[in-house]
Amino acid sequence: MNPHSKIACCVVALGVASAACTMGVRGHSAPLPANQYTTDANITRVTTKILERSQFAHHPLDAQLATRFLDNFLDSLDATHSLFLPADLDSFAPYRATLAQATRDSGDTSAERAIVARYLERLQQRASYVAQVLRTEPFVFTGHERFSFDREHAERPRDASAAQALWHEQLRAEYLQEKLSSDVQPEQIATKLAARYARQVRTMKGLDSGEVLDVYLNALAHVYDPHSDYLGHEELASLSSAMNLSLVGIGASLESVEGYAKIRELLPGGPAALSGRLKPGDRIVAVAQTGKDAVDIGNMPLAHAVTLIRGPKGTSVTLSIIPAGNPDGSVPEKIALVRDEIKLEDEAASARIVDLPTEKGGTLRLGVLDLPSFYADMGDHTASTRRSATVDVARLLAKLQAEKVRALILDLRRNGGGSLNEAISLTGLFIHQGPVVQTRGPAGDVEVDSDKDATEQYDGPLIVLTSRSSASASEILTGALQDYGRALVVGDSSTFGKGTVQSILPLAAVMDQAGFSHTYDPGALKVTIRKFYRPSGGSTQLRGVKSDIVLPSTTDFDEVSEAALKDPLPWDTVAPVPHEQFDWVAPYVSALRAKSAQRVASEKGFAELQGDAARLKMDLATKSVSLNEAERRQELSATKARTHERDSAIAAAANVRPKTYSIKLEDTSVPGLPPAIDFTTADAAGKASDAMDGEPARHKPGTDVILSEAEHILGDYQELSSHEPAAARPAVH
Repeated sequence: MNPHSKIACCVVALGVASAACTMGVRGHSAPLPANQYTTDANITRVTTKILERSQFAHHPLDAQLATRFLDNFLDSLDATHSLFLPADLDSFAPYRATLAQATRDSGDTSAERAIVARYLERLQQRASYVAQVLRTEPFVFTGHERFSFDREHAERPRDASAAQALWHEQLRAEYLQEKLSSDVQPEQIATKLAARYARQVRTMKGLDSGEVLDVYLNALAHVYDPHSDYLGHEELASLSSAMNLSLVGIGASLESVEGYAKIRELLPGGPAALSGRLKPGDRIVAVAQTGKDAVDIGNMPLAHAVTLIRGPKGTSVTLSIIPAGNPDGSVPEKIALVRDEIKLEDEAASARIVDLPTEKGGTLRLGVLDLPSFYADMGDHTASTRRSATVDVARLLAKLQAEKVRALILDLRRNGGGSLNEAISLTGLFIHQGPVVQTRGPAGDVEVDSDKDATEQYDGPLIVLTSRSSASASEILTGALQDYGRALVVGDSSTFGKGTVQSILPLAAVMDQAGFSHTYDPGALKVTIRKFYRPSGGSTQLRGVKSDIVLPSTTDFDEVSEAALKDPLPWDTVAPVPHEQFDWVAPYVSALRAKSAQRVASEKGFAELQGDAARLKMDLATKSVSLNEAERRQELSATKARTHERDSAIAAAANVRPKTYSIKLEDTSVPGLPPAIDFTTADAAGKASDAMDGEPARHKPGTDVILSEAEHILGDYQELSSHEPAAARPAVH
């Protein structure tokens, strides 16, 4: 069956083809050309039908969901609750009673157009007010006021006067941010800010109806869950480029969250990952091309933001970012990147061999497998040329075993997921055979996916190292190995908690089959269709996989998790399935925690991490920043001093790192080991490491205190445990 035929079957099953084709026209203040309006209306109707019938929640668009839909759209335009007034909301109130039926029956988008018209009006008013203030106010920051940047649930300004007071406060905060930036001259600040506000008005007024519809239907999709998205034709084209591995850019996938372009995932081997300065959850607030002023992308449609970031290979782009975990009012960091082409080969797994000194004076040879994603080459290849995470990890494992590695760390800290099949087959390298993951569909049907290979490649001591960035397929593998009692999980308190499955449905074939006309490519709908469950029955949704041993980290915040997203699907359970129970972890966890806690308490690198984490946690709880310039400069000076002290500690730590060898895939066919990494060289904390190129400086060999502690935990684990040989299998429970 060809893909279009498959889609057509889905359309009929969803009942889209039986929907009424008559378009109702109700009170359109500024009607679009008939063909454009008809296309928008048809896309809206089909999107609604699919979300109702195929999305996991399986919920019709009723009055309650329609109210949330309208609120989502308002917030997508005005995330800081600083533009729309209560009077505006009162004028939109009549739509709440009719929106569900109008959207479902006729695809009526008159609410969208009325709201956007008012939004543009308020946006222009703000830009005019800001320009006037910038011309007349001296901007002195000697008082003790604070700016509260967290306005997600704040009251909207009661009238125009209150709105201007809020705009003034926001402007002062932005002005001070620019003043604190070392590359901005004081006399340029007013001009820069005025241009930023004027540019936002021009950008938003220049959007065509299709681009506005993208925002509107995303607000509808997100009523169901945060991972269901409407992909307009431009965004779908970008996704197709990424899937074909021919994307030229920075190597990051973005999502629009509360007015920010937020990094969802980094592609290993891409410029963003190789910089070591970007991570999932970072918010991009401005984009600058070489020799040009930065363009503010706050509240900009994602497709426009992506267009600014993407560009020809070899060209430079500078991003202004607020790091994940930092409060919204933080001074943005500027990161310059050179765009490049991202290929599957750049995402390959790699390994290291570490000769860890023991307390008894000997050495214990450990292996570290770094897996950036569960990748799979979908092309037509023979078994000998096929590239996949499982094939590559198996090759690396064989090399590590040939070099007499006695214990292993599987590092998934930056692995955001990938192929489900790869997660299952790769889990099979570490277990005899059995269930790996359960998936449940909207109708309640549960399928069990198992490793059916009766052999395992590695049966020695195993640690899975995770972080809040470990998501989806990473959580499947980690949860299964934890359920089997096969691996000790170390890292952040839990993984991300994304336990859902999405499917992308191109809408053109759907609309053609249903008889709905369209004058342009209608894009696609990414819809959540299933949920993941562990062999023990618990979902990975929301709760993720909890670590057996938790290490201090600057990423371990609730704000970096599925639970922090708006309207996530709930955690639940299904019946457990029989699986092997290895008693290889539980007997030793208490002792391993105690030993690790002693080291962490005395390790200076962890003291730095804990200090950074405590400051971030305090900033997140405070949700405001001082508008006193002297106080802010003192804070920046203290941060710079801490950074210098940390860099000195990192350089000193590099001198005492155990002998470490970097193993790439090309090394697996070469006898012996390459020269050991020299951590004492000038760039040992940076480019000298080719085994962990995608990690920040503190996460590279010689500087990564979390990995170093995981190695010591593994050494303790090896010493304490007494594993059964592969032939002695435990009973199935």
